[in-house]
Amino acid sequence: MALLPVAEALERVIEGAAPLPAETVPLAEAEGRVLAEDLLARRTQPPDDVSAMDGYAVRGEDVATAPARLKLIGEVAAGRPLATTLQRGEAARIFTGGVLPSGSDTIVIQENTARDGETVIINEPATRGKNVRVAGLDFRQGHVGLHKGRRLTGRDVSLAAAMNHAQLPVVRRPKIAIAATGDELVPPGTEPKPGQIVYSNLFALAAIARREGAEVIDLGILPDRLDETIAGVRRARESRADVLLTTGGASVGDYDLVQPALAAEGLALAFWKIAMRPGKPLLSGRLGAMRVLGLPGNPVSSYVCCVLFLVPLIRKLLGLTDFAPVRHEGVLGRDLKANDEREDYLRATLTRRADGTPVVTPFPQQDSSMLVPLAAADCLLIRPPHAAAAAAGTPCEFIVLQD
Repeated sequence: MALLPVAEALERVIEGAAPLPAETVPLAEAEGRVLAEDLLARRTQPPDDVSAMDGYAVRGEDVATAPARLKLIGEVAAGRPLATTLQRGEAARIFTGGVLPSGSDTIVIQENTARDGETVIINEPATRGKNVRVAGLDFRQGHVGLHKGRRLTGRDVSLAAAMNHAQLPVVRRPKIAIAATGDELVPPGTEPKPGQIVYSNLFALAAIARREGAEVIDLGILPDRLDETIAGVRRARESRADVLLTTGGASVGDYDLVQPALAAEGLALAFWKIAMRPGKPLLSGRLGAMRVLGLPGNPVSSYVCCVLFLVPLIRKLLGLTDFAPVRHEGVLGRDLKANDEREDYLRATLTRRADGTPVVTPFPQQDSSMLVPLAAADCLLIRPPHAAAAAAGTPCEFIVLQD
C-alpha cells in the first residue's frame, strides 16, 4: 500500500478545522491572541486640532511675514483648553498636545519667537497649518483599526487602547492534551533503571503549542496497558480538549496500544503512515469533536511532525489564514545522496553567502533519536521524494525553525 504524501496528509489533518468560538479578554491579556472580529474605533484621535510643538497658537495670516508682534491673551496646556477665541493680532502660549484655541490655525515654535512683556515677537514666518495635528489625523470614530483574524502584537493592543477598548474579542485558545505512552519512560530528574529513558518530548511539543497560542493539558505518561491508555484518552475528552496529541505507541507492535485504545473509543481514522522521514508512523483522526494526532515516540520525529501538522492545525483553529509552514529557497551547504520514496526533513544549520543567499547545511547524522543536532538546528531542509543526488550549491527548500 502506497504511503500518503505529506501534502495530502496535511490536508486531511486540517480538513474542516474552523475558528473556535470567541471570548472577551482584558487588554492586558490580549497580546498574542487572535482577534475574533473587526475592531472599530470608538473615538476620533486626536479629537480636536492640537499642537505638535511647544510654542504659540496664532492665525496664519498674522505670521505670513516676519517679524510680527502679537498680543498674548492666554495659555493652553494638554488637557486645559482655552475658552477665548483668538482674534486677529493675538496669540496664545501653547504646549504639545494642547487644543488649538478657536480662531487659531498655526503653531509657531518657541525657538522662532521672543517675548516683550505681554507681546510675542514672531521672528520667522510660518505657513498656515504648520505644527498642527488635525482632528482625526490618526483615526476617526468608526474606522476599522484592526481586522478579524489578526494575531495581536503589543502595538496592536496599544492601538486598541487608544481606540477606547478596555476588552477585546479574541478566538478561544485551542486546548491541546498531550500524553506519552511507554513503560520505559520516566520524568526528568529521575534516576532511570535499566531499559528506561528520560521523557523529553512533552517540553518541545508544549512549547510549540503555547507559542502558537494554545493551552496545554499534560496527561502525563501512560503505561503500556490498554485500560490505562483508554483512561488517558477519556481524560482528554473530559478535559474538552480540541486536540489529543500522543507520542509513541502508534505503531503495530505488541506494546503499541494507542490505536487499539482510540479504536475502542470510536476513532474515525483519517490516515496512518505517511511518506515522510522522520515521522512515518503518524496517525490522524477524530474522536467526536476532538481531533487526534498520534506522533511517533522518537523525539525528533515527534518534533518535526508537530511543526508540520500540529502548528497548521492550531493556526486554523485560531482562524489564521497563514497556517502552512513557509518554505524558503536557498542552496545546499554540502553534497547529498539520492532520496527514496519518502519526503525528508533534515535538521540543518543556516548561514548566508556574501550576497545574502541562504546556505543550508544538514548535519551528517540524522537519526530521529538525536536531540543534540535538533537543538543546534536552525531549519529543516526539505528533500522531495526520489530526489536525485545533489552537490553543494544546488538550489533547495527549507523551513526556518521559529523557536
